[in-house]
Amino acid sequence: MAAARRAGDWRRTHTCGELRPAHVGQTVTLNGWVHKRRDHGGIYFVDLRDRYGLTQVVLGAQFSEALKLSGEDVIGVTGTVVVRDASNVNKERETGAIEVVAESLAILSKAKTPPIDVAASELPAVDTRLKYRYLDLRRPALQKNLIHRARLISAMRAAFERESFVEVETPVLTKATPEGARDYLVPSRVHPGSFFALPQSPQIFKQLLMVAGMDKYFQVARCFRDEDLRADRQPDFTQLDMEMSFVEEEDVFAVWERVLAATFREAMGIELVTPFPRLRHAEALERYGSDKPDVRFGLELVDVAAWAKKTEFKVFLGALERGGRVLGLNAGNVAFSRKEIEEGLNAVAALGGAKGLAWWKADAGGGTGSLARFAAGPLAGELMQLLSAKSGDLCLFVADAQSVARKSLNEVRLHLRAKLNLVDPKHYAFTWVTHFPLFTYDEDAKRWFSEHHPFTAPEDWALGGPGADPGQLMSRSYDLVMNGWELGSGSIRIHRSEVQERVFEILGIGPEERQEKFGFLLEALSYGAPPHGGFALGLDRTAALTAGLDNIRDVIAFPKTASAADLMCQAPSPVRPENLAEVHIQLAGQALTRAAKGAAAAADLTPK
Repeated sequence: MAAARRAGDWRRTHTCGELRPAHVGQTVTLNGWVHKRRDHGGIYFVDLRDRYGLTQVVLGAQFSEALKLSGEDVIGVTGTVVVRDASNVNKERETGAIEVVAESLAILSKAKTPPIDVAASELPAVDTRLKYRYLDLRRPALQKNLIHRARLISAMRAAFERESFVEVETPVLTKATPEGARDYLVPSRVHPGSFFALPQSPQIFKQLLMVAGMDKYFQVARCFRDEDLRADRQPDFTQLDMEMSFVEEEDVFAVWERVLAATFREAMGIELVTPFPRLRHAEALERYGSDKPDVRFGLELVDVAAWAKKTEFKVFLGALERGGRVLGLNAGNVAFSRKEIEEGLNAVAALGGAKGLAWWKADAGGGTGSLARFAAGPLAGELMQLLSAKSGDLCLFVADAQSVARKSLNEVRLHLRAKLNLVDPKHYAFTWVTHFPLFTYDEDAKRWFSEHHPFTAPEDWALGGPGADPGQLMSRSYDLVMNGWELGSGSIRIHRSEVQERVFEILGIGPEERQEKFGFLLEALSYGAPPHGGFALGLDRTAALTAGLDNIRDVIAFPKTASAADLMCQAPSPVRPENLAEVHIQLAGQALTRAAKGAAAAADLTPK
């Protein structure tokens, strides 16, 4: 039952996006912000805004208060809903067929002139938006993004619950990982000299939940990573984390395909085609030059080394003699000028490290371009067949080390995707990328690192046997890629303690360090762990991409800058010496104040 209303009550009866012609004749009360105000000869028109929309309010000459109204003032208006004249209907607004003729006006809160004009179409500088984020968030576009994000998460939660998963919260204060330089550390007040770490992921805890017999776990998890930022990274981020027992890869894939199909259907009204294609890591690199390929269009990479060996082109031959690759792609019959190719596309290829980009306008008679004189006679036809090229097609080539050739042509491929409008941005193409290497070798550090993480199961549980080359071992990890973006990753986990010990050994994590950092996990595995696997999906990135955005900042309520700073709260910020003393920390090269010395003395930490 609605609450009884008294005379002069300013509380809303309807939202600013709710009223329609069916409400004509009703007396209503609206609350909101003054979006725009117009003076038409003593009659004032106010666009009143809340999260739900805009409603035009008419204030007669009797409202002297209307003269005092300015943008972003908060008001309450009571009046009668009337239908607009046909000539004044605003067809771009859901409430555009009606307006409210005010009978009373209450100014609930006055606003200073804001540094962000919410009603303007042009955005201010990013730093201004982040410093005054609470004003930036008044913009309908940002509110729409946050609502979209909330609906995605809600639908995903419901889908996992239907799959009999249980949501379990795991600790935020935990233990530092081997890659501790990327952890955010939290000093302990009651354990002098000791630190918690904020989790980069709930990885170990969700594995322990499988050991505990929870069978199916999920969590909307906050994670923290102290690393350089990009458009799709933040120091604190959110992922949908899950783990399940007695499974192999296809079981995990099937669950996620059902969950995502339900999520897109319920939150966006989009039907996904399942099952998603599977693509081995090595094949993805060979065909697309990337382990997160956009498979919505062709322009696949082709190895033309065998053809190149028949030519006299020293650039190609030199690359092959150095153990490199000669790769090409057919861009199709595109109307690019020589300048666009030799300057524009060359610059794009250079982003991947290429020293140059060879090109050829295909023709059985030899064609044109920098490669034309090496594609004479039968060689022209051979190359056209190799690249499935027709006369007039633009073919592009990079000869370099394998990683450079692949990366450079991938840059060209993605550039052509945008320039030639090769994809429908509303089409979502998912691909599971599988069979990643288990380890990668770092020449600078002179040691092996996990390609995924050290808890990833190997394809060969024997790890190749004594004396095996770690670089040849494959893992049971997998990524989910959508439209050329990695949404998340997962793996089948190591559930045997002796295998986990061996992986730590290959990674150079000695017995003492293993026990110190992972002793509890190794012990847990020794008590009977089920085979298990899982996956984590980046919610920030998924929300941004499905909202048509290229930066996750606009789906996060209060994001950080590219330098991991909060301009609104001015964080991170210095801490008073006495507060540092309470947690047993003294900054290098800084003397303690008298107050700090007193606090340190109380903690028995006064410097000797």
